[in-house]
Amino acid sequence: MEQIKNQSFSLKSNDEWKEKADKSLKGKTTESLKTTTYENIVLKPLYTQQDQRTVPEFPGGSDFRRGISPLGYRTNEWKIAQRISYQTPEELQEKLLQSFDKGQSAISFEVKKELFDSRESLINILAESYRHFPFAINTKEFQSAFLAAASGLDQPNQFSGYIGSDPIALFSETGVISEEYFTKWGNNILQSSGKYPNLRTILIDTVPYHNGGANAVQELGIAMATGVNYLERLQETGMELEEILSEMVFQFSIGSNYFTEIAKLRAARVLWNRITGLYDMNDEVRGMVIAAETSSFTKTVHDPHVNLLRAGNEAFASVIGGVQYLHIEPFNSLTGCSPFSERIARNIQLLLKEEAHLKTVTDPAGGSWYVEELTNQLAEKAWEFFQQIEANGGMIEALKSNWLQQEIAAVYEKRNMDIQTRKQSIVGTNVYANLDETVPLRPLTKEKSSITDGEKIEAVINRRLAKPYEQLRKKAKELEENLGFKPTLGLICLGELKQYKARLDFMKGFLAAGGIQAVESKSIFSIDDARQFVSDQTSKHLCLCGTNEQYETIGHEILEAFRADFPERNIYLAGLPDKEKQARWLDEGIIQFIHMKSNCYETLLTILSKLEVNTIEETKA
Repeated sequence: MEQIKNQSFSLKSNDEWKEKADKSLKGKTTESLKTTTYENIVLKPLYTQQDQRTVPEFPGGSDFRRGISPLGYRTNEWKIAQRISYQTPEELQEKLLQSFDKGQSAISFEVKKELFDSRESLINILAESYRHFPFAINTKEFQSAFLAAASGLDQPNQFSGYIGSDPIALFSETGVISEEYFTKWGNNILQSSGKYPNLRTILIDTVPYHNGGANAVQELGIAMATGVNYLERLQETGMELEEILSEMVFQFSIGSNYFTEIAKLRAARVLWNRITGLYDMNDEVRGMVIAAETSSFTKTVHDPHVNLLRAGNEAFASVIGGVQYLHIEPFNSLTGCSPFSERIARNIQLLLKEEAHLKTVTDPAGGSWYVEELTNQLAEKAWEFFQQIEANGGMIEALKSNWLQQEIAAVYEKRNMDIQTRKQSIVGTNVYANLDETVPLRPLTKEKSSITDGEKIEAVINRRLAKPYEQLRKKAKELEENLGFKPTLGLICLGELKQYKARLDFMKGFLAAGGIQAVESKSIFSIDDARQFVSDQTSKHLCLCGTNEQYETIGHEILEAFRADFPERNIYLAGLPDKEKQARWLDEGIIQFIHMKSNCYETLLTILSKLEVNTIEETKA
């Protein structure tokens, strides 16, 4: 044991590591392990002390990347701000009271019009809770009505937390820019400033842009440009800069790229510190207060329990990144929350605090060469994007010209293409789809915005990565209802199991992503075996599965027989033959080669569309 304790290892250089890594990669190099993010940042496979840059020695100072509190969550825990869902004001009142007993530490819920049907409604809901807990509410267009109704409470000057609104984010969502609304909002902020000394009312909300597909650099640049817009605009109302800054809260949606999201939050504080420094503000108002929520952009309707893992990962990144308020989206929120899903979402935060002990560690990411380098790169690129927005006239003009919407849409198209080709996986949706699950078809409707008068612009579309595949599954479900059974595609398995199994499994997974049932044959050793299998199939879509050698020895003969006996059948081939052989297969009747690099979404859409046409024709006949 003493020898083990005293054993030491010689230091190895970066070049020695690369040499060893290159050998283990069997022909590839460490350069091939580099990846490029949607922010056009190249990630290296290894970060070393050579990547180290000077960073603050402790949180709560310098550029605030390490947090705004010297002791982090040890003295200032993040607030569990779960947005409570409800159907009636009475239900909200009951659930709000119950949530505080179960770990909720901030007053948070979606603001709906019916809350203001009577003056007493909101007062009854809040009761005495505001005396013990801070607010964490994005009021959207109801900020003025909310504050007016809440002013009837006893001693409203005790309000803390934030009751905020972001007009520019509202404009981007609704597709209308209303100067009249903007002016009223500014006056409301001015009036509220003195009335609620401990309450923040200015929200910079980047969630709509995140849900439109924006990358981290764009989210950060938009946040900075929106913040600057409000600094300039509210100064015109007579507010002092220190007063405006003390009213601000930044809201971010946290996506699935764990380290990028941690670095995004750190970079946000770096950037805002730089901007407020240019205004010559003191340190007390330069620290950024951040409210975060787990992303709805990454969530799925199918296999919703996987959303628990996604939300847990995103929540972990939020806390490591140093947020002050956090909402975790319940795993089934897309089809309607349940008491169970809301409880689990809240308990994830309690687990992070009490079991993972994240409230006791000050800046756990601090000093990581990877995270620090990623923080710096995000900050630098986001500063450039912020300058581009300003060069386009600022946030309002960038939206009016449609420049910003196009920038966000371009990133979304890259994300979408990676999902369609399965370069990026969505478990339970485009990979490992479960065709036997029952999905509640309860599309949730959002209240329409009351902001309708103003200059029309192109809205930032609210998207989700999984939605195209969910539409395929819906199309397959509708076909099943018309046919009386699931849409199918027959797989002609050539040779023994070990010969066709790899491509059989690939095709099953490929088809399941679109709700199509794979019907596999027994081992096919002859043309007669193949002919018998096809004769028993009702589906007009079939696919050859086997090795490249089998395709050449028996595949061409099978196709020739099919062309004579089953001319109406659509035949696909699993795999991609050599380029010089592809023309022959296509001439012999192969509709398409289905392989690892195929566009899964487009292929499945084509098959389902053909099945739909066939169903309509048969119905008419």
